Amino acid sequence: MLSFPPFLRRFLILMVMITGLGLGNCYDYNDALGKSILFFEGQRSGKLPSSQRLRWRKDSALRDGFQIGVDLVGGYYDAGDNVKFNFPMAFSTTMLSWSVVEFGKYMGQEQLNALDAIKWATDYFLKCTSIPGFVYVQVGDPYSDHNCWERPEDMDTLRTTFAASKHFPASEVSAEIAAALASAALAFRPMNRAYSARLLKRARMIFEFADAFRGSYNEALGPWVCPFYCDYSGYEDELIWAAAWLYKATKKPSYMDYVLNNITNLEKILVKDNNGISNPGRSFAEFGWDNKNAGINVLVSRMLNSSISSSSNPIVRDAERFVCSVLPESPTVSVSYSPGGLLFKPGGSNMQHTTAMSFLLLAYSRVLNQVKRDIHCGNVVATSARLVKLAKTQVDYILGSNPLNMSYMVGYGKKFPQKIHHRGSSLPSVDAHQDRIDCKDGSSYFGSGTPNPNLLVGAVVGGPDVKDGYSDSRADFVHSEPTTYINAPLVGLLAYFRSHP
Repeated sequence: MLSFPPFLRRFLILMVMITGLGLGNCYDYNDALGKSILFFEGQRSGKLPSSQRLRWRKDSALRDGFQIGVDLVGGYYDAGDNVKFNFPMAFSTTMLSWSVVEFGKYMGQEQLNALDAIKWATDYFLKCTSIPGFVYVQVGDPYSDHNCWERPEDMDTLRTTFAASKHFPASEVSAEIAAALASAALAFRPMNRAYSARLLKRARMIFEFADAFRGSYNEALGPWVCPFYCDYSGYEDELIWAAAWLYKATKKPSYMDYVLNNITNLEKILVKDNNGISNPGRSFAEFGWDNKNAGINVLVSRMLNSSISSSSNPIVRDAERFVCSVLPESPTVSVSYSPGGLLFKPGGSNMQHTTAMSFLLLAYSRVLNQVKRDIHCGNVVATSARLVKLAKTQVDYILGSNPLNMSYMVGYGKKFPQKIHHRGSSLPSVDAHQDRIDCKDGSSYFGSGTPNPNLLVGAVVGGPDVKDGYSDSRADFVHSEPTTYINAPLVGLLAYFRSHP
């Protein structure tokens, strides 16, 4: 094997990323797209329909909410556990919807499956917001759940229901649900105007609730939501994010006024750097289930029309600062790249950063095409085509262009993770083992070195470490656990590359 000095190795990696040459691999993006959407069927909670394609999954959590007289059956389990965390679920729904709104025309027949995936969540969120003055933000006790390794079909853990109200506000979760409903209203509008109108009406109502009764669910529900899905960036980003989606869905100037009047508040958010030190003014480079800032800037830039031609606009300026923070050749790059070229940010489940930021790069490349301009990162010029190529290198890495020559999507390619951190996938299905598997009875399966018996097709795991290593261990949940918020942005990316290979 040829050996190169470190500086030359870094140069070669960068050239591969810039040119997008890779190793000549050609991927079936249509197959990957279908599987990335199919994954959501494996995460379903509630009464499964006859159209369910992942047949090893069965009905589960059919009495959620009943102990308090509310039907909260449905929705998604967020990852490898059996809790319904509405904060990341709503973000995943927003990103699925944005995928359809932005790239739906490239999905072919998979667009209908994507809409089904969105509707499974929005039907649930309509239930969660059906009682005026309350927003249900979580179902399931995470401590009880994480103490067990059992199938969702066998759950006997606490299904505690947590709600926000004017006395116990949860602005970030409520606003993210409003964003999910508003973006979904746009996704459904061409095909189901009545359902779209229903979603939009509810989105407006929930946004008003979130804005009127401001407060973080960390304070009201901290012992049950932390450390699982604490809000570390405050709730103002979710309020602005929801207002931006409501403007896009309604074209009412009051929503854009809300965005423009409040967006400077995001500069106050503290963001931890690679050394764990909190710094203000870096939120423009953040995007995920907790922090929506970069997504706001990219989304709103697309709606500013003539203002987009000038980077003096603060929203456009910050959108382009985000791009420069991600480009590996930029003098202001703030993310890391593995030797094989995978984007990395601090925190667990790294693929969530890879897919979310790649989605924004692709979305902003379309903005640049629209206004026919480039981005200047110091002396580096970034074209629309450069953003597309960088996003494509990340997608291709996930599908197999990496040092291990493996796909990080279950069921795609010849080599993929076999022992993912996922209860339902790792335990025998009800068809194969009809007797109940109690809380601790699943521990032997968790500790087994054998592959999971049920393929959670389309699941993308947390991914390799920063040196491109992957141990394929259930216990190593940081790297082996799939999540809905990893897959949701990937749906849009795969849709685009399906038509632009």
